[in-house]
Amino acid sequence: MIRLLLADDQALVRGAMAALLGLEADLEVVAEVGRGDEVVAAAREHQVDVCLVDVEMPGLDGIEVCRALALALPGVRSLVVTTFGRPGYLRRAVEAGASGFVVKDTPAAELAEAVRRVHAGQRVLDPALAAESLAEGANPLTDRERDVLREALSGAQVADIARRVHLSPGTVRNYLSSAIGKTGVSTRAEAAVTARDRGWL
Repeated sequence: MIRLLLADDQALVRGAMAALLGLEADLEVVAEVGRGDEVVAAAREHQVDVCLVDVEMPGLDGIEVCRALALALPGVRSLVVTTFGRPGYLRRAVEAGASGFVVKDTPAAELAEAVRRVHAGQRVLDPALAAESLAEGANPLTDRERDVLREALSGAQVADIARRVHLSPGTVRNYLSSAIGKTGVSTRAEAAVTARDRGWL
């Protein structure tokens, strides 16, 4: 029996996945959590084999959850199951230690098979996203550029961004200018949206 943990902040989604996976004779959902920062403790407590994690969750995002699991419980596999099929997310998840990355509209039988393959030590990646990720290349943004673009997403002014990320306004402008160049757009708002949509933030 493969013991599963489901991590998704939407209770309805968790319930549906638990019901579908519970129909499989060799799969058992032993824990469900709604926050990313609850995953490692729950996985340890319930002696989980595979964690299915969403990307966007409160407490800790799914990519950081994969990283935390790889460090704390290296024998536990993580499979990202998300609505956000962005090639940048796939690349970052794999770099963080995820064994798999699939989107939520994957048929139930394919999701169950993905769980089995991940448990067996194989890597399972959505083929279209994997191809897109290879074509797009690595995330070109530095950590600091990502920090300022995350703040720019809210429409914050340079002075506000500078205060939030503890940098001078001039330094923030430099990072924004660099990020605008790397994303190939004209404004900081476009750069932030482009970076978000590619899964770079």
